[in-house]
Amino acid sequence: MIRVLLVDDEAMIRAGVRAILAADPGIEVVAEASDGREGVESARTHRPDVALVDIRMPGMNGLDAAAGIRRAAPGTGVVILTTFGEEEYVVRALAGGADGFLLKTGDPRELLLGVRAVAEGGAFLSPKVARRVLDGLDHGRSTGRLLSRERVGELTVREREVLSLLGAGLSNGEIGRRLFLVEGTVKGHVSTILRRLRVRNRVEAAVLAHDAGLVADRGGAG
Repeated sequence: MIRVLLVDDEAMIRAGVRAILAADPGIEVVAEASDGREGVESARTHRPDVALVDIRMPGMNGLDAAAGIRRAAPGTGVVILTTFGEEEYVVRALAGGADGFLLKTGDPRELLLGVRAVAEGGAFLSPKVARRVLDGLDHGRSTGRLLSRERVGELTVREREVLSLLGAGLSNGEIGRRLFLVEGTVKGHVSTILRRLRVRNRVEAAVLAHDAGLVADRGGAG
């Protein structure tokens, strides 16, 4: 059972997210919080597998809450809930160790996929978020895609295969099963990919994979 913490100051949003998650019998909402500080304390108390955190909240915002949750419960994956046009916040959240980004207006199926991917150690980005966020990671809107392709071109064929699946939100175990590799080998490839692409974490690598064209967009995103 995947245990989830919801952190959002809007009760209606929490109710909607909770209803979507209830459609998956393998996911359970174990706690809710209406602000960032309460979210950090709930994470410390309940140790959920995944925390879904709104990026804009009064008091402690989602960026600070995400970082606080990672400190309070290092085993908890953090997924940021955002609205379209807030990609500058998402870029800042990468430094706080967020594992995923989802649009509040996106396809409900992406919420379920994202929670499962992050719970299993993967990263997950709404494709529309990924495309817009990359401009904050590269040096210009006009050259971002070219730079991404050039950086990916430095990888081996196998590393590009791993990066493509990482960008699709798969965990190390899922990547291993898809490519017939043991999980330890996948972890080694991921570490090498992060170093060679000069990115800080799996999320940045996934964003770059999207922009380099290694990951096909899933239809239906909001």
